[in-house]
Amino acid sequence: MLTRLLPLVLGAFAIGTETFMITGVLPIISADLKVSPAAAGSLVTIFALAYAFGSPLLAVATAGIERKRLLLAAMGAFAAANFLAAFAPSFAWLAAARVLLALTAGTFMPAATAFATATYEPSRRGHAVALVYAGMTLATVIGVPAGSFVAAEASWRATFIGVGVLALLAAAGVALILPRLSGLAAVSLKERLAIARRPAVLKLLALTALALLGPFAANTYLGVLLESALGVTGDWLAGLLMVFGLLSFGGSQFGGYGADRWDRGRFIAAILVVLIVAFALLSIGPLLGGSVGAGAIILGLCLWGLWGWAFPVTQQARLVSLDPALAPITLSLNTSALYLGAAAGSALGGFTIQLWSIDALGWVAAACEVATLAYLVATEARLRRPKKTSAEGACTEAPQSAAPRVAA
Repeated sequence: MLTRLLPLVLGAFAIGTETFMITGVLPIISADLKVSPAAAGSLVTIFALAYAFGSPLLAVATAGIERKRLLLAAMGAFAAANFLAAFAPSFAWLAAARVLLALTAGTFMPAATAFATATYEPSRRGHAVALVYAGMTLATVIGVPAGSFVAAEASWRATFIGVGVLALLAAAGVALILPRLSGLAAVSLKERLAIARRPAVLKLLALTALALLGPFAANTYLGVLLESALGVTGDWLAGLLMVFGLLSFGGSQFGGYGADRWDRGRFIAAILVVLIVAFALLSIGPLLGGSVGAGAIILGLCLWGLWGWAFPVTQQARLVSLDPALAPITLSLNTSALYLGAAAGSALGGFTIQLWSIDALGWVAAACEVATLAYLVATEARLRRPKKTSAEGACTEAPQSAAPRVAA
């Protein structure tokens, strides 16, 4: 299985590295292109918005295309977009390249997931999808700190060249290893929106978007925050991001464990409480200063990494349990909600450092999670209230024992 899926895993790794490495290289991009950190942070907002709105439209438009050809075209275009970003003469050029990166990534990832599930028997499909998304998760452990190191030693442009080379290798693997697979029947945009409007689905999608506000307000400017509060750059920054990535990978596994064994609503409430504390520590640390303040910031990072990445896994499990037959659509809608939250969060982070300071990011992120927790408490009882499944599919969450395990 691994040999057949290796090009997809490598492609997901390249996409994950490009998506998340901006956190570590943002201060260098800001200085080199002579824009403020808040303006540089809009690169995250631009990417997230393009992914959130572009991916569903592209999924509908490309549904009938043979899968291998689509994967090859998407990864080839992703490689080209990285090279365009690497040689960007201006910030506007780089922003345009990020739009192309988002659209090509938003085409590749759903197609890669569909390919993995279609080429293996039902009993092994979950493992196949988990392997594909392991590439995205491993990017936080290896790709992001490696990008920060390369940017510090060479330049931020070299990081995009490196990702572009990885994407070309993935494209070559797609061409040489993957078998041909016919296109899929399209689910129209109207049908997707009809499912999104179902009350139970809509409540969970809103929770996803709200929950991502705080993490992306802080994550977009994490490199700037660590440089400002701890004075870390280069190797030290790459090392801290690697620790954060390792904890995030562990958090995704922790989330899968908790989603299978505990009440998911209460588990998400616990996650939000821990995140409130974690983000508050990011602002408390600079106030304390010295070694105590540094310890508070590092503790906040550790809590954030371990607990924050447990949320997406648990939330996916809740969505699948609403109606397993609709899982491909509800999970794709959840991805759009996630990126909408990411776009709003990164914009909020930029507004925060412009209006107040980089040290205020933790307070703002914590406040976002307080609002998310309040929304969860207000809607949980109504979400759990028994209802009959109607012709329109408005149903409540199924018992946890009926929900399949969902990969991060």
